[in-house]
Amino acid sequence: MARTLLRRRKKTLSAEDVMVSDRPQVRRAVTAAALGNTMEWFDFGVYAYLAGTIGKVFFPSSSPGAQVVSTFATFAAAFLVRPLGGLVFGPLGDRIGRQRVLAATMIMMAVSTFAVGLLPTYASIGFAAPLLLLLCRLVQGFSTGGEYAGATTYIAEYAPDQRRGFLGSWLDFGTFVGYSLGSGLVTVLTLTLGTDGLESWGWRIPFFVAGPLGLIGLYMRMKLEETPAFQQEAASSAAEREAESRREEGDPVEQARQSGKGRLREIFSRHWQAVLICMGLVLLYNVTNYMVTSYLPTFMTVTLGESDTTAQLLVLATMLLVVLAITTVGRGSDRWGRRPMFMGGSIAMIVLAVPAFLLIRKGGILLPAFGCAILGLLLVCFAGTAAATLPALFPTRLRYGALSIAYNISVSVFGGTTPLLASFLVDKTGNTLVPAFYLMVAGAIGLVSTFFLHETAGRPLRGSGPMVETHEEAREIVARSRTEAGRHARDVWLRLRHPRGGGRGDSRTTRSGGRDE
Repeated sequence: MARTLLRRRKKTLSAEDVMVSDRPQVRRAVTAAALGNTMEWFDFGVYAYLAGTIGKVFFPSSSPGAQVVSTFATFAAAFLVRPLGGLVFGPLGDRIGRQRVLAATMIMMAVSTFAVGLLPTYASIGFAAPLLLLLCRLVQGFSTGGEYAGATTYIAEYAPDQRRGFLGSWLDFGTFVGYSLGSGLVTVLTLTLGTDGLESWGWRIPFFVAGPLGLIGLYMRMKLEETPAFQQEAASSAAEREAESRREEGDPVEQARQSGKGRLREIFSRHWQAVLICMGLVLLYNVTNYMVTSYLPTFMTVTLGESDTTAQLLVLATMLLVVLAITTVGRGSDRWGRRPMFMGGSIAMIVLAVPAFLLIRKGGILLPAFGCAILGLLLVCFAGTAAATLPALFPTRLRYGALSIAYNISVSVFGGTTPLLASFLVDKTGNTLVPAFYLMVAGAIGLVSTFFLHETAGRPLRGSGPMVETHEEAREIVARSRTEAGRHARDVWLRLRHPRGGGRGDSRTTRSGGRDE
């Protein structure tokens, strides 16, 4: 009887505890989530490549340097409202579901991006033109505040534990495909229309493309179901609420915990370490990301004096390199772990940032191409791993909200301001290696954050049971859990019977002796 009681102390998994993924549904979930990121970063690619043109159209009275700073200031303003979007959409996604919120963010992104293409210019309505541009960017930033965290949460909760890195990497695959499509379209328009045609009317075309992309993405997201982890958590919460409602008076502590303010308080009081780790990793990823995707084209043209076509082609080739490598890195994180990927990338960032920018400064094609390739390979270390790493930091009931808040605060303060600060510092100091030093600081912060990161590769998400691909795997996990529980009970029982033996060797000797008897 004592041994039976000991066995019960070690909780075993049942068949209901192990979730089996639906492969067609997983494919739809990954595709729909990635398409939203594709559209978001299509806009970023367009805006980054058109920074000089937008500056001339909306800030014509400024000097070329001031135009770039003004354009990137408008770009950065969208990031200032991202934490607000995260505060709204994140907890909402934990309460009403991931799918509904992701559909809403898709609508807002598509409408606001399409509206940029309809804006009158400064020559038409004066100062009201940049104000309208700012308004559109603010709506984009607000909607994006719930986009990336929701998409990573959605994929992570659908993906089998052993393939979460590979499937999550498709989200950022969509990111860089979107950027490549946007930047590629601008490059084609530049070659075909010329500078005058682009400034006159051609700059509107890429923003009009966002409308059809948004409709396709919305259609796909409306067809999605809620994630198994959220459904399981919702069912558990409903049962708790039903039990609570049977009492004459509800528990005020539990009611506060379930409220929006209660969830926020819980995030920062009980999960503050995970929030800080998340912010550090997001800083590393997004400073690198925005330095390469948003600032580098302008750095090469305005600061180094390269032609628009040369700069655009170099950065576009870098993005294609990232696209080709990103799922391989995601698969590698499933095999070797998330920590080695982030740690190796952080160290390489500290060591290689300056050499990369020294190569970019050389001019021409070949050496800058090597410099851009170095930055692209550094970026892919983080891009291929982030979508599987960040959601695993938080439990299911708080995942969307906690990730939205931590991610968007870090992106707003550090990531989105990278082009603005880099261009400002280069303009003030005249030192073209300032962007490299900026990346080195980000690498150091990322290295410290990775040191405190627990490995999550191949393990269930916090607050969720194991997720596998087949029923056979589920049966194996249940059987293994029962075997481990039995061994645990046996070891405890032997220690209780032979308290002076203490070690494994003594237990094995005792068991052997028992069998001999």
